[in-house]
Amino acid sequence: MHVWNRLKTDKMAMFCLTIILFFITAGICAPILAPHNPLEMNVLQKYAGISQTHPLGTDQLGRCILSRLLYGIRTTIFYALVTTVITITIGTILGIMAGFFRGKVDEFIMRICDIMLSFPAEVMILAIVGVLGPGLLNVVIANIIAKWAWYTRMIRSVVIQYTDKNYIRFAKVSGCSTGHIMKKHLFPGVSGEVSVFATLDTGWVILNISALSFLGLGVQAPTPEWGMMLNEAKNVMITHPTHMLAPGFAILIIVAAFNFLGDSLHSAINPKISKKRKGGQVNVFIRNKKVVS
Repeated sequence: MHVWNRLKTDKMAMFCLTIILFFITAGICAPILAPHNPLEMNVLQKYAGISQTHPLGTDQLGRCILSRLLYGIRTTIFYALVTTVITITIGTILGIMAGFFRGKVDEFIMRICDIMLSFPAEVMILAIVGVLGPGLLNVVIANIIAKWAWYTRMIRSVVIQYTDKNYIRFAKVSGCSTGHIMKKHLFPGVSGEVSVFATLDTGWVILNISALSFLGLGVQAPTPEWGMMLNEAKNVMITHPTHMLAPGFAILIIVAAFNFLGDSLHSAINPKISKKRKGGQVNVFIRNKKVVS
């Protein structure tokens, strides 16, 4: 509750949260808001300009760009959120187990994480998609496989910090069960850090889904998706460059919103750290002005 109160005072956080909720609402209400069927083609109206009928014009097949942009939220943002939730769930469970039990359990999980983290995430995603084949589901699977180990290691380090707290030691001495300690003490303690990781990483997943679709390895035509829209627009980039603006700006805005919200959330959860940073900046400014007493 204190985190939310601090977050409400951050104008940037509220602005980014409003943008994210706006996109999510637009995606949910896409059948109502979209003026046309995103798959409906009309070659006679291809490359039509902005009008009341087509607010953002039409593409090379006469499809409404605004309609495809709205429906693209479902494949771009919604699947990114699903990917992030599944990845964090796996990473949180394994990270808490490794950090709490230590010993052989920790050693086994960490060795697997070392193997997974020895490969660059982007290369592993491309390799997995190359083996499984193009498709949105395969992209989601590839992102989960590539990132769960990173989350496990990060959450493990947070859990180890919390297991040294006095209230955790008191719970162990009092005879509380392992499940009770994890549910009532460890998970609430690490939930703040997990939410920061999730917010920051969602933008990364959105970029991955869009990039793979742009390369032809993700969402396949005619499904509307922002990366796929960029892929189609690049063929007419010289003659109709404005076709890249709508999906390009949409990706830029939503990724920036998630990143800035993650930074604000981190500052709200760790106010002491943000104060130290601000204090350090003030001290540097004062020294530069040569007014130090």
